[in-house]
Amino acid sequence: MISGFGDFSISLAIAAVGSALGTGAAGLAAIGAWKRAFSQNKAAPFILVAFVGAPLSQTIYGMILRNAIQSANLPPETYLHQLVVGLFAGIAMAMSAFMQGKAGAKAADALAETGKGFGNYIMVLGVIETVALFVMVFTMTALPSGS
Repeated sequence: MISGFGDFSISLAIAAVGSALGTGAAGLAAIGAWKRAFSQNKAAPFILVAFVGAPLSQTIYGMILRNAIQSANLPPETYLHQLVVGLFAGIAMAMSAFMQGKAGAKAADALAETGKGFGNYIMVLGVIETVALFVMVFTMTALPSGS
């Protein structure tokens, strides 16, 4: 009997899509902020990369969850249930990454314009990140152990 197939990596894949969208949104804003700084002969703040990279961690959370679902080693008759769990958890993590990227975009714009508020902006991104962490941890603790 084959077991431990997990959620077919859907939690990882969907979380990664959210990370791609989030980093893309924040990256576009950072590039725009740097362009504005260069055109005004001002220093372009490298720290904006922190806002761009923040949504990447949700891909890691998707991978950790995928591994936990596989490690539960549940029987084949539960594959549909595992797929549904992975799907919804992946969507939640993806939305966290996407919204974190959108907030990071605003943070990049604000920091480049004012040079102030980095700590406040990072705290907001951390709160949004917490959603993905909660989804990962609560989903993992809800998994039954396989035989």
